[in-house]
Amino acid sequence: MAGVLLSRFKGAAMGLALVGTVMLSPQSSGATAPYGMPNRVPSKPFLNMPRTIDGTLPKLLSQTGVFSDTPHLKVIAGLIPYELVVPFWSDGAQKSRWIALPAGKVKFSPTEEWQFPAGTIFIKTFELPTDARDPTVTRRLETRLLVRNANGGVYGVVYKWRADGSDADLLPGSKSEPIAVRDASGKTHEQTWYYPSRQDCMTCHNSRAGGVLGVKTRQMNRSIRYPSGISDNELRAWNHLGLFEPKLDESKIGDFLTLAASDDESRSISDRARSYLDANCSQCHRPHGTVANFDARYETAPDEQAIVDGPVLIDQGIDHPRVVSPHDIWRSIAYMRVDTNGDIRMPPIARETIDEKGVALLGAWIESLPGREVLAPPLISPAGGSFTTSVAVTLEEAEPGANLHYTLDGSVPGPSDPLYTKPITLSGPTVLRARAYKDGFTRSITTQEVFIVGK
Repeated sequence: MAGVLLSRFKGAAMGLALVGTVMLSPQSSGATAPYGMPNRVPSKPFLNMPRTIDGTLPKLLSQTGVFSDTPHLKVIAGLIPYELVVPFWSDGAQKSRWIALPAGKVKFSPTEEWQFPAGTIFIKTFELPTDARDPTVTRRLETRLLVRNANGGVYGVVYKWRADGSDADLLPGSKSEPIAVRDASGKTHEQTWYYPSRQDCMTCHNSRAGGVLGVKTRQMNRSIRYPSGISDNELRAWNHLGLFEPKLDESKIGDFLTLAASDDESRSISDRARSYLDANCSQCHRPHGTVANFDARYETAPDEQAIVDGPVLIDQGIDHPRVVSPHDIWRSIAYMRVDTNGDIRMPPIARETIDEKGVALLGAWIESLPGREVLAPPLISPAGGSFTTSVAVTLEEAEPGANLHYTLDGSVPGPSDPLYTKPITLSGPTVLRARAYKDGFTRSITTQEVFIVGK
């Protein structure tokens, strides 16, 4: 396979067809056979992976037993492709997913996490679009395996693809790599890709979340389409293969919760935003999870989630902060943390870029919540820093007629502090803080810059 630029899902070479959002085998003895499988084909438990993380791990992806043709991602017989309603944000990467399920049943729950037999393996390959002018041009980066171990838990490993696409090597720990990406104008920039360590995997795939993320009712209750054009439901397909215990009463599938895709405008903005938080945050933000107070699981009633107007433990120096402050993105800590790549970013690992569409969705939801109009924080120009001579600083506010009050000693500006009317000349070290006020509006949060002026 020449070069590092690969087209995703080369169906002829893989023996698979991309139909809707699920890859389905074109070979089938019946037009409605789930995934082209008239009967279930159990996988060998663990394939070639050890029963626990302490065993001997295959050094190459081709040695794991997952693929019959590794360079072309052709999986062995019996592996089941699947997709999710709302995937976890992974820096814009495209993902292909399969499950190797040994003999035994998946313990089904309409709302809680499913339980899988020991030796089940989840396979996920990541390919990053590298040319905005042609979304089919991708670079294959890694394949992750999540193994349900012999002790009831899980372990995860990462295989990094070689530049020629011939195979992938087991990584002993985390790694960062700059990837060349072209924008719509053809200009090239570097995007950092983070390969997680085995310890990183366990941060999210923790016991509180059941170890396995995503493969659950509200993510799998979705439409799929067979090559014949016949539509089906992914839960029903698994049920027809006899994977569930207990077997589903298919008349009830329509009653099960399903997440709302971010672009599904047939669902409310609240449903879509809460679904996004479920997919990206609920593995930790749930009862007995991380120290934060809120519950991001979609199945939890909105008034019991402690998200909207929910208190926070770390206020980030903002007055009246909330997990989500109604109609106020500036005091919404969840929004702030999703909209940054800084130290406070969420999720905290395996993310190097901001999900701009996700941020826009959360922002639109927050703005849709009832509340007073809120003033944006004033813009301070130039930004703080070191200056050899005095500097003239201006304040700007988007809302016409707002009053800008400021302080030069680091204290919080109030209505009685100086009113900004002209550029402020600074000739020595200064902590400049500013806040906007206007009748009928919620005051802005405080913004600040630190200036070091002089030798």
